[in-house]
Amino acid sequence: MDETRLRNSYYPADPSRPILDVSIGRALTSAAGTVPDREALVEVVPSSMASPVGASRTDRRWTYAQLYDDAQRCASWLLQRVESGDRICVWAPNVPEWVVLQYGAALAGVILVTANPAFKPSELEFVLRQSRSSALFHLSSFREVDTGAIARELEGLGIHRYCFEGWLDEIRNTPEAALPEIDSQHPAQIQYTSGTTGKPKGALLHHRGLVTNASYVAARAGLEDSVLLSPMPLFHTAGSVMSVLGCMTSRATLVLPLFFDPPTVLQAIEASRAQVLFGVPTMLLALIEAMKATPHDLSSLRVALSGGAPVSPEIHRRVKDALGLPVVTVFGQTELSPIVAQTSDDDPEFERLHTVGKPLWNVEVRIADPGDFRVLPTGTEGEIQVRGYQTMIGYFDAPDDTQQAITSDGWLRTGDLGTIDEGGYIRVTGRLKDMIIRGGENIYPVEIEACLLRHPEVADVAVFGAPDEKWGEVVAAAVRLSSSASGCAERLTAHCRDAMAPHKTPILWFACSEFPLTASGKVQKFRLREALAAGSLERMD
Repeated sequence: MDETRLRNSYYPADPSRPILDVSIGRALTSAAGTVPDREALVEVVPSSMASPVGASRTDRRWTYAQLYDDAQRCASWLLQRVESGDRICVWAPNVPEWVVLQYGAALAGVILVTANPAFKPSELEFVLRQSRSSALFHLSSFREVDTGAIARELEGLGIHRYCFEGWLDEIRNTPEAALPEIDSQHPAQIQYTSGTTGKPKGALLHHRGLVTNASYVAARAGLEDSVLLSPMPLFHTAGSVMSVLGCMTSRATLVLPLFFDPPTVLQAIEASRAQVLFGVPTMLLALIEAMKATPHDLSSLRVALSGGAPVSPEIHRRVKDALGLPVVTVFGQTELSPIVAQTSDDDPEFERLHTVGKPLWNVEVRIADPGDFRVLPTGTEGEIQVRGYQTMIGYFDAPDDTQQAITSDGWLRTGDLGTIDEGGYIRVTGRLKDMIIRGGENIYPVEIEACLLRHPEVADVAVFGAPDEKWGEVVAAAVRLSSSASGCAERLTAHCRDAMAPHKTPILWFACSEFPLTASGKVQKFRLREALAAGSLERMD
């Protein structure tokens, strides 16, 4: 596809790399057989914390052979309690037991339902009910929350409850049993995609899509035989697929922080001599701020992998200047297992900074009119639609939602707006539902956010529409200031006026210390609008 010049906004599938028609368990078996003594998994816990699972140490390590052995015994343990095809839910942060359970469930043909450890009881109950899970795996407590008590309260749903404390010793004492042969099209995970709209839907993803997609991302990022440090949450595909399976398919080592804590992550990079760093833009910006306070030796790193939210040229520049790293950008969504397009070190600088790269192998991409699905000319903005091996089976037990998301001929509607040029590079310009309509004019927050990130006082920003009687909507900006900034709406307004048309300049400014985020690092702008309506956002002078 490198020499192809597109005549319209349709990118045909590139078959030059094979689809991996294998289950997750079989792929792990292959890795353990190929590199049994290579480190597969390294635990990282903040130095001030005890083990969240009651282990005797907080720096445990697994080789591929050890991880495979634990996964096999986990599968045997599971099949004494549930049946292949059943659903089990894991509600925990990034503990190594999570990874063991993921692989064990895959070997047993059990479908893993992932739940955000920050979920409140009502949110967790919804996931358990909607997925019809038969078991819940959890910690006894986490970050001063009695998660064990919450789990006990939910036993009334008819689920079995298993605490991760002492669990690893229990499964290691389980005799190995004969395991079923799992078809690559068998469902492997249900990932709940609340996204930026707040309505959760469970994307049912199959083994073949997850294994293949993880291997493609790893290949384009040059992850083979490397050390990846990824604080991305395991309950999201960025963690359990791109990080866990990406390392497995490329025989790399995964350094796994319990959660994202900038000082801990910087220490772990230095100690592990990690070569690849994975983090959403908000994480990279936070690491830059932390480096100002306490510098670390990050010379082992050669690339940062980022996505989940727009990676503007300004973020590229900041990461390069502060951390000395080029940024490789990914684009996709959970329903697509999850990555569609990705940049690489080989891309020309302009395309690497201003696009999300070309589609990965074996996937078709088109930019279509969102109304009649007509393929548009190259360079014309429309909805990004995708078709290929990686498309979800559907939303679990939600046929109407599935029918709205996937067309009759197999195209998944991403809801993202973008363009594709003649060379096949995709630019994401916004979301269909994220657009601000001010007096009939369409305004795209991503453009304004990119402009504000060029201001030295802005560490991060989220632009959203606020209701207005005269205009319908006006532009509002929630800003996280850099550590040295005092903040001044007048200066930021002048900065925007110098770069953009006046109607795009925010007229409402708010100071925020943090943003409400989805699992993939996208700001939940509906929550900012809710906070605005409740009067809980702090106005910036």
